[in-house]
Amino acid sequence: MKVFVAGATGAMGAHLIGMLVANGHDVVGTTRSEAKFDQVRALGAEPVVLDALDADAVAQAVAHAEPDVITHQLTALSRDFDMKHFDEVFAETNRLRTEGTDHLLSAGRAVGVKRFVAQSFAGWTGGKGRGPAATEDEPLRPPAEIFRSTLEAIRHLEDAVTTATWTEGIVLRYGGFYGPGTGMALDPPGDQAEMIRKRKFPIVGDGAGVWSFVHIADAAAATLAAIEHGEPGVFNIVDDEPAPVAQWLPAAAQAVGAKKPRRLPRWLGRLAAGEGAVVMMTEVRGASNEKAKRELGWRLRYPSWRQGFVNGLGA
Repeated sequence: MKVFVAGATGAMGAHLIGMLVANGHDVVGTTRSEAKFDQVRALGAEPVVLDALDADAVAQAVAHAEPDVITHQLTALSRDFDMKHFDEVFAETNRLRTEGTDHLLSAGRAVGVKRFVAQSFAGWTGGKGRGPAATEDEPLRPPAEIFRSTLEAIRHLEDAVTTATWTEGIVLRYGGFYGPGTGMALDPPGDQAEMIRKRKFPIVGDGAGVWSFVHIADAAAATLAAIEHGEPGVFNIVDDEPAPVAQWLPAAAQAVGAKKPRRLPRWLGRLAAGEGAVVMMTEVRGASNEKAKRELGWRLRYPSWRQGFVNGLGA
């Protein structure tokens, strides 16, 4: 097939293109900068400079490529992560999830794209409490008010893709990425790994908030499966072991060669990082991957972050 990868130079795009090319697909990859042309070509894809927020430019790029499949992997998370200014950090990404999604869908409809696969998120979108692992059938819930505008952007993306009647719309809710090219990487070190090394990533309160992770190569393999034979719908792309912060963060610290993470009481965590960070550390839920494994035939190289943090941060 011919696959149009919107967001070719992000962590997911770079891993996915290699897998697509290895399986014999013809790939067009977008980048916002001509300086990254060679990077996209080296992956085996035809590079295209594209501003995904420019509807006319998107329409022209997709019309020229005439793909069978579009996969929407666009994010804009280059600035330092700051929970106190969550909406500002995610403002451009949320535009890509709303306006960018609409532009890509419109362009895809014009050329008769057979399948549209889009990136969503499974980190905190299951809300608070109600068991450790959310399924795809449960409604998305903001665990705190600070997440509301970002959740609305995610809802827009998911609704637009899954209700498109002219194509097979697939939404992949990824867990927290780790491995090469992500924030949790060793060489070069990612921003999250550096925060852990500098002991700037403490356990707040009881650390009972449950997070779901997935190695970037496993996430790319799930995306490849969705592109090649996935049925329309929503899938959680996470590993087998959702885990509370109090368990996974010390293991991550050991994996990146750091001292044990500091511990902060809730009140101090709230002062230092805001209410959103406290909720993430103490109250959110993880996600279940049973549907993805069953329906996509997905098999993970790292079924748990326990093996992945030890063996997969650099490869």
